[in-house]
Amino acid sequence: MPMTTALKSLRETPELRHLSQIVSGLDEGVILIDPDGSLLWANRAALAMHGVTTMEELGRTTADYRDRFKLRYRNNHRLLPADYPMERAVGGERFSDVIVEVTVAGEAEPRWVHQVRGLSLDDHDNDDSCCAVLIIQDLSALIEAEDRFEQSFNANPAPAIICRLADLRFVKVNDGFLEMTGHIRDQVLCRTVYDIDVLRNADRRDLAKERLCEGGTIPQMEAELELPNGGTKLVIVAGQPIELGDQPCMLFTFADLEPRRKAEAALRHSEERFTRTFKMAPVAMAIGARDGHRLCEVNDAFSAMTGYSSTDIIGRALADVGLWADEGARSAIERAIDDGRDLRGHEARVAGHDGHQIDCLVSTEAITLGGDDCVLWAFHDITQRKATESELVEAIEAVMKDTSWFSRSIMEKLARLRAPQDEIGGAQLEDLTAREREVLALVCRGLDDKTIARTLGVAGNTVRNHVARIYAKIGVNRRTAAAAWARARGFDGSAPPAPSAPRASQS
Repeated sequence: MPMTTALKSLRETPELRHLSQIVSGLDEGVILIDPDGSLLWANRAALAMHGVTTMEELGRTTADYRDRFKLRYRNNHRLLPADYPMERAVGGERFSDVIVEVTVAGEAEPRWVHQVRGLSLDDHDNDDSCCAVLIIQDLSALIEAEDRFEQSFNANPAPAIICRLADLRFVKVNDGFLEMTGHIRDQVLCRTVYDIDVLRNADRRDLAKERLCEGGTIPQMEAELELPNGGTKLVIVAGQPIELGDQPCMLFTFADLEPRRKAEAALRHSEERFTRTFKMAPVAMAIGARDGHRLCEVNDAFSAMTGYSSTDIIGRALADVGLWADEGARSAIERAIDDGRDLRGHEARVAGHDGHQIDCLVSTEAITLGGDDCVLWAFHDITQRKATESELVEAIEAVMKDTSWFSRSIMEKLARLRAPQDEIGGAQLEDLTAREREVLALVCRGLDDKTIARTLGVAGNTVRNHVARIYAKIGVNRRTAAAAWARARGFDGSAPPAPSAPRASQS
């Protein structure tokens, strides 16, 4: 309640000198005010808190002070003259912890933030108050630090929330936390850590609660935040003790692990689908480590092809198992894998569990499974195909020794089977001379060297020389291959030159 007792002046009294000597060295600012509104004295701290060095600069009266310094509350409301702490103290009012921003007259922004207390000194002889006293603390640095913290706290994209340790109520929350959880600010700031459990399902919850009670650091740990919509969010939470306005608090910070949890779930589902596909694949497949070439999984088709069960082969290197029938092929395949190269259709021979040999096309692919670097093996059994091809080649060889009873179209098809176009060299018909083309045409008709010599009227040695040059140019070494080469290019010798009488010698 304001006190209206008249004040007795201390001006030019020994009491004023003694009082000034007592308070002159205090860190707090002290201003003594006469009952008539005159500023009697101020210590150095009070002058420095106003950016002045003399009483004249501070003001000789409360009215002078109001002219030189403009005060406003922290909510930007300017103080009326009667609300100035000096005027309230002169009026006999006692008050504490009034916080005002102080602006030098003529300037736009405040320079200082002061916390002011007002009291009066009493005359013990007659119980009258004889002097008003303002005690000032400069909170500028503290408020500036709090403002910087507030700005950085709110601007920080990392979710964060602060609770007061005295009652565990939340006193600050930043936008990152609100965006992560979907909470509304006003609904958070009126609740406690028991209402919004930031340690829900924490893996070290007991330790966290103990540290919270002690005001100690809470180490990082995984927890699940309950969301307003009824869902949960996986987070990493940690707590750091701090002070806000001399009040012990706990700063909780969070890292959103929900994207990681979704990614892990997607990866797990993907690996499950891969495993099912791997097991059911009709092609023999295996999964092995890149380091050491040890197998860690085989599918049913692999066991059926080789006779090895998973217990026979898993955990062992292929070389130790004796899977490779050819040591050279094993070295080449393992060297390619060690060099980081994937194989496609590499022909190799493997040995089954009972020792039988299997011709395979081996393919490999580097994969990551469960975070480990692995190799996916695929073995395509071509044993039957190889046997069929060998039988076909032998049949073609036998047939092409006597082609007189085959039609030309059948011969051409057989020739193409024997020498596919993708295996043909780069020579063309234009690379042969006219005489070489004549000789090749007769070769395509199945004539031997003597018959060709009689047909062309040249010596047998001449024909043999022409045939040798044809072989060299087109990259073959047999008549059947030469005929296949010609037919593949649409040259079948359908109109060879007519036979003529043999001559003794002609080049």
